[in-house]
Amino acid sequence: MKMLSKVFAKKMFGAYYEGLARALPVCLLIFWGIRLSGFRAVVSPFVLYLMTGTFTAGIMWQGLASGEQADEMQNLFMLPFEGKSLNVSYVTVLGACTILTRTAVLLAVLYAVSDWNWTEITGSILWVVHTVLLTACIYGWKTYWYMWGPWAVFVLAAVLFLQDSVWFFLVLAGSSALALGLIQHMDEYGFYTPERGDGQRQKSRRHVLVWHYFFRYLTAHKNYLFNTAVLWGIGGMLPFFFRGMEGRFVVPVGFAVLTVNTPLCILLSCDPALLRAVRFLPDGKRRFCLPYVLFLFLCNLTADGIFLVSFQIQTGGVTGASVGTMVYFALQSAVGSVFLEWFYPIRNWKIESDLWHHPRKYIVPAIMLLLAGAVGTNPAVLPVLVALLAAEGMLL
Repeated sequence: MKMLSKVFAKKMFGAYYEGLARALPVCLLIFWGIRLSGFRAVVSPFVLYLMTGTFTAGIMWQGLASGEQADEMQNLFMLPFEGKSLNVSYVTVLGACTILTRTAVLLAVLYAVSDWNWTEITGSILWVVHTVLLTACIYGWKTYWYMWGPWAVFVLAAVLFLQDSVWFFLVLAGSSALALGLIQHMDEYGFYTPERGDGQRQKSRRHVLVWHYFFRYLTAHKNYLFNTAVLWGIGGMLPFFFRGMEGRFVVPVGFAVLTVNTPLCILLSCDPALLRAVRFLPDGKRRFCLPYVLFLFLCNLTADGIFLVSFQIQTGGVTGASVGTMVYFALQSAVGSVFLEWFYPIRNWKIESDLWHHPRKYIVPAIMLLLAGAVGTNPAVLPVLVALLAAEGMLL
């Protein structure tokens, strides 16, 4: 078990555990930076547990479903192993990676903005550990879907009604022990999810078009579709939070916020083999990047269109200039995302979760926020920005 844990740890944290060495100082820097700023907010224990639990479960599930991890486990299956040791080692290391490099950042922010006692801090740490075990258990035993609903309701009820009592810790301990026991008795292939579509034959040229690749890729990665649908839902709710603000400032900001569609903007980074193949193809840059820009443009335009329609319904005041701004922001963010993917792809990542949360994801939204401020202050700069967009397209 120790050897298996070491193999997984070096894969997820790096050969010399440099990923862990980087994460902990960042958490301390975030905590003290916010703490010393004097900013405070009231966060109830239930919200603390709900936020950290949802976030940890999402990251953990994403790591378990990663195609990169499936390939790694497939290599291990060629060696002698004990199913119980493999499952526990895998969940332990992946859970530690999730908590120490992802959830720790969220905890640092929550601990910094509010005052907590040691009972709540201990409870939140035990809660994220329990979330890791429960998520892994649900993923490995997902065919028994009918048992997870009552279990989840029971745990949430404990969080809601027992969060301030010793019974809450007992419930977490019992639920964690049960999840760990189920993980130990899980089939050793329970965490292995082979890539869909392996071995499929291409029957004609029309099956290898870039657009077919995009749609087949999305249908094979349902979490990408779910993330996009959530973003579109956020686009419909954003105008509610912008009520009372002037439309010419709010509308560009809304468009900028909706550019954070991480999974669709890392299609080359998450598939290094595809990136190499496209670069080696004759005129591969134009044949891939142009459809990729159009694909992202349509996705962005859909989100922005939902936002604009919702804004018109709730506030009103949408003009032709707003529609033109929408088209510009959708196209500009698409060009910027493809530009980064082609010239600065993310390399040396360990698991797919590293891609989703890489700092590079904020570059395009940050630029779009600056442009939103410029357009909101002086709409006359929009034609200049359109000219610059045309120049970017020529460079790409």
